[in-house]
Amino acid sequence: MSDQHILSAYDRDLESIQAMIMKMGGQVEAAIRDAVRALETRDSDLAMKVRVGDRAIDELEQLINEQTARIIALRSPTAVDLRVVLSVMKISANLERCGDFAKNISKRTGVLLESPPIESTAATVRRMARQTELMLKDALDAYIHRDPQLAESVIDRDVDVDQMYNTLFRELLTHMMEDPRHITACMHLHFIAKNIERIGDRVTNIAEQTVYMVTGELPTEKRAKADHTATETIDFGA
Repeated sequence: MSDQHILSAYDRDLESIQAMIMKMGGQVEAAIRDAVRALETRDSDLAMKVRVGDRAIDELEQLINEQTARIIALRSPTAVDLRVVLSVMKISANLERCGDFAKNISKRTGVLLESPPIESTAATVRRMARQTELMLKDALDAYIHRDPQLAESVIDRDVDVDQMYNTLFRELLTHMMEDPRHITACMHLHFIAKNIERIGDRVTNIAEQTVYMVTGELPTEKRAKADHTATETIDFGA
């Protein structure tokens, strides 16, 4: 087999796993969008669709892991290409976690249907979710176009998600103190907000992997975090 033929097969392998990453990213974007829409419209069927759809995201991550392991074993990638392969593995893992967080959000919709909506919080939840959706879109664009500047901008924007989370946290505390009947709904909304905030963290990880893939170095400056709530030590689960 000629070197050119081996190179072509290797290029096809890389293109294949990168296409799977983009497909997975699209599925995760849809899951986040649908989970929040289900919450807003109190649509239990749409929430169930998100929960069921998470299986496809998990399966795609598994397929990507198998393909990247195969490439490493059979193709002996150079240093630059090895960075691409390793970054793909880490990006797919972060996308899978984003899918889990979207599923977690959808699980709360059925419970919240039993409580009256807390209207003042809907706008903040919607803004948080929209911000993370846009961050994810840009992180994937940065990856596919090998654009470290765009990836760095995604990293910088995570602080906005943290600040929105802090604002919503304070709103929920106020509601619970003013009317104990809101405690259950507010606790579920807090869980949802925390999952959206964690999506932002995972998207930031994806952007950092793009910087690493292109430059060979992770971003050197410590990521700014604006989540200073007292609940940081609480384990919210997977």
